[in-house]
Amino acid sequence: MVRTGPTNPLLRGLIQELKEKSREQEAPLWKAVAVDLERPSRNRRVVNLSRISRSTKANEFVVVPGKVLGSGDLTHKVTIAAYQFSDGAQEKITQAGGKAISLKELIKTTPQGKGIRVIG
Repeated sequence: MVRTGPTNPLLRGLIQELKEKSREQEAPLWKAVAVDLERPSRNRRVVNLSRISRSTKANEFVVVPGKVLGSGDLTHKVTIAAYQFSDGAQEKITQAGGKAISLKELIKTTPQGKGIRVIG
């Protein structure tokens, strides 16, 4: 069976942009995130806020190549970039003083991919 990748045109565009940025900036982080997003939706990473809270320190940048769910509490300020966020997760992130941003925004702010932690 031939692997075709996602059919969502927005997701395809994001994956292409991640791969291009990886080549331009020589940043393997973006290529790894793109490969994770090419997986079938049932195999993508799903991470709860409690896991992010345990795995990070204050003021860190975190990438989740999948979906962030709102189970648990976020105890410190963190900037989280992900493909999708649940409504509860977005609320809890902003209540903790953090930011929930898209992957495109993170690429623009840190094109080199330095100082970013991938969780999932």
